[in-house]
Amino acid sequence: MRSEPESERDRSGDGRSPGLEELLGRVARGDRSSFEQVYELVAARVFGMVVRVLRDRAQSEEVAQEVLVEVWRNAARYEPGRGSAMAWIMTIAHRRAIDRVRSASAVTEREDRVARMDVRRPFDEVAESVENSLERERLRRCLTGLTELQRESVTFAYFGGYSYREVAELLKVPLGTVKARMRDGLIRLRDCLGVER
Repeated sequence: MRSEPESERDRSGDGRSPGLEELLGRVARGDRSSFEQVYELVAARVFGMVVRVLRDRAQSEEVAQEVLVEVWRNAARYEPGRGSAMAWIMTIAHRRAIDRVRSASAVTEREDRVARMDVRRPFDEVAESVENSLERERLRRCLTGLTELQRESVTFAYFGGYSYREVAELLKVPLGTVKARMRDGLIRLRDCLGVER
């Protein structure tokens, strides 16, 4: 059996293959065969344009498919008087690629903003101030319960930042005496403040 001759729709009126503009006109009328031809003619160029913008092959394949679906759905919007069919398709491709870049940038920016947000729970400054004040008052009261040498040794070492040797020199007492008084003073402070061992 002989194959059917090429149909009218596969050839233009003068016997030549239809151009992209004519094919788009046919696609606008729902001609799937013409869309397959459009696809063959433009898919590689669309992908090339998109991959140059996105620089990611997987995303580029996805966007190129979106572009070709848009061409199928919106072929009727193509106006030959405003430019070539290829320019129209490449404009769609470029716009879609840029939209994808902007979308990815927006997601990254949003994630960065969320990461930078202060997620600490707000605290009550007045309550914290009162608590600190009460702790200082308890410490003062406990310090008054120490002997003078214990209180001076602890104060110089822990609040003044002096070493045991420097405290001994300041108080003009032997180093061993300062260490013993400080040990005893810290034990009494711990007991007074209720700190567990």
